[in-house]
Amino acid sequence: MTSNAARRSVPGFFLVVGVACLAAATAGGHLALGLVTFGILAACSLALVMLGRRSETYQGLTQKEPDERFARIGGLAWAGTGIVLTVGNLSAFIGELASGRSGDPYFWFVATAAITYIVFVALLSRHT
Repeated sequence: MTSNAARRSVPGFFLVVGVACLAAATAGGHLALGLVTFGILAACSLALVMLGRRSETYQGLTQKEPDERFARIGGLAWAGTGIVLTVGNLSAFIGELASGRSGDPYFWFVATAAITYIVFVALLSRHT
């Protein structure tokens, strides 16, 4: 994959997810929610296209083989994203339990995050 293809694939992914959300929401009878979701993801896609033209950081992160600095930035960004998603799901799980509900599906998100973390620590500790 060339750098240009990588720069286009990220915004393209946002658009594909937006179309999938629009289709799912429409099928579920929530057209307005689908349109809002698609609009947000399309705006994110457009912002990424604009960044791809002007931002050295975005260009560095979407290179086929980013240098050490950009590889570290990308890794830390993914780690931060994982923390935010895990804490959000854990908070939703606790809120569901406090409300007298079972906590599904948040339990499964939290359990998957915990198991994935343990597996990656085990695998990476053997290969580094």
